[in-house]
Amino acid sequence: MAGKHSGNGNPRIPTGKSTTAILFLSTLSLLFISFFFFFSSPQAQNFNLSPPIRSLKAEHSFVVSLDRFLKTRSYLLQSENSDQIQATGSFSDDELSEEAKKLDFAMWKNEKRAFEKGFVGAVPIRVYIYDMPAKYTYDLLRLFLNTYRETSNLTSNGSPVHRLIEQHSVDYWLWADLIAPESERHLKHVVRVHNQEDADLFYIPFFTTISFFLLEKQQCKQLYREVLKWVKDQPAWQRSEGRDHILPVHHPWSFKSVRRFMKNAIWLLPDMDSTGNWYKPGEVWLEKDLILPYVPNVEVCDGQCLQKSEHHRKTLLFFRGRLKRNAGGKIRWKLVEELRGAEGVVIEEGTAGDKGKAAAQDGMRRSIFCLSPAGDTPSSARLFDAIVSGCIPVIVSDELELPFEGLLDYRKIALFVSSDDAVKPGWLLAFLKSVESSKIKEMRENLGRHSKHFLYSSPAQLLGPEDFTWRMIAGKVVNIKMHIRRSQRMVKNSRALCTCECQTVNITTNL
Repeated sequence: MAGKHSGNGNPRIPTGKSTTAILFLSTLSLLFISFFFFFSSPQAQNFNLSPPIRSLKAEHSFVVSLDRFLKTRSYLLQSENSDQIQATGSFSDDELSEEAKKLDFAMWKNEKRAFEKGFVGAVPIRVYIYDMPAKYTYDLLRLFLNTYRETSNLTSNGSPVHRLIEQHSVDYWLWADLIAPESERHLKHVVRVHNQEDADLFYIPFFTTISFFLLEKQQCKQLYREVLKWVKDQPAWQRSEGRDHILPVHHPWSFKSVRRFMKNAIWLLPDMDSTGNWYKPGEVWLEKDLILPYVPNVEVCDGQCLQKSEHHRKTLLFFRGRLKRNAGGKIRWKLVEELRGAEGVVIEEGTAGDKGKAAAQDGMRRSIFCLSPAGDTPSSARLFDAIVSGCIPVIVSDELELPFEGLLDYRKIALFVSSDDAVKPGWLLAFLKSVESSKIKEMRENLGRHSKHFLYSSPAQLLGPEDFTWRMIAGKVVNIKMHIRRSQRMVKNSRALCTCECQTVNITTNL
């Protein structure tokens, strides 16, 4: 029998079943030992057991993405929770001050632990998103989607309201990415945290542009006042006086009646108009705020499209848009008078709707250069339409601030012309004709490589505008913390306390 010795004292050869059992047990033991040593090693600290990122196709359409978002997010549950948070978050002035002190101490303890472990700096950036009542968030998104087809709704200057909201929908794209499940997100250097003491920054998810354009004037102002009170009643705001809060106000009219009370916050802007028509002195500056690109109104011309359109670009200079604008945009009419009727130049009054969009897209794809003058503000959506169309922008806007300029060199993809030179008889066309074909080819290739930096999408993509937004904000975090701490120790109303008023406004002057 198995296990017995034979008469000569030698053990019997094991049977096939015994051999299999021994091999199985040996393999199991080796696996156990391997796992034990691996998870006991330092390398195990970097071992990621989180679920893989779901491969979702990037969606660039605001309407399509928003429709999918509202269908897949449990916003009713979110709304109920938000109302509870608002009800339980009401404090008296003394209680609010005490809560702010408790939060400040908890945040200091977290920073102290991070320093002790050698973690210095905000990598990844940790963002706390306020869970606001639905009337400030989901209800406004649904209002836009439910009224989207009412294209007859125009602003006082004839612009289609819903298209303007799409152009300035940066608040949606950033928020939708941050609250998405981690399995769907690509941007790992910015993370959402659910405890305020863990946060570097606080995001205010209020849709300022939708509320401005789609609510009645008095209703909108009342909502603005409610949001202002809701945010300023938060302990985190009281702790920093808003310096570490992010406020999307991408349309220059949005939140205008109350935003001066939140001027310490990081504003997400389309530009920094210095005329005083849109932003008052001391409200905005580059060190505090961030310029973000408009959402393009035309389809992106990808590599295949650029190659195909190469031989169809017969127009030297193209512009289609509103020919008469206010403030700095008056340069447009001067350019029209100078350029209209010139050979190789197409200048057209813009029209709304799908036909207007198609005409603009076709014109840009048939042109070498696209004129990008100032609008009512120094910036214009035309610039970003030109970039994604492979049409070299000719920027005539002396006070323009550009998005992500700490990461991008716009001289590689655009030409900059002063307003004085642009309106000199014959100067602009002579300048454009002097640009060598090799430089035109190089700039168009650069446009093809850079277009992804201006395409908002869901899910947000690496090197896209959402990604660049957080990379730019990351550079501000240490300075923000410095100003918070200085403000906490300095005597109130002290001249040494740096406030918005001590910053110079962005003005271009002739020396």
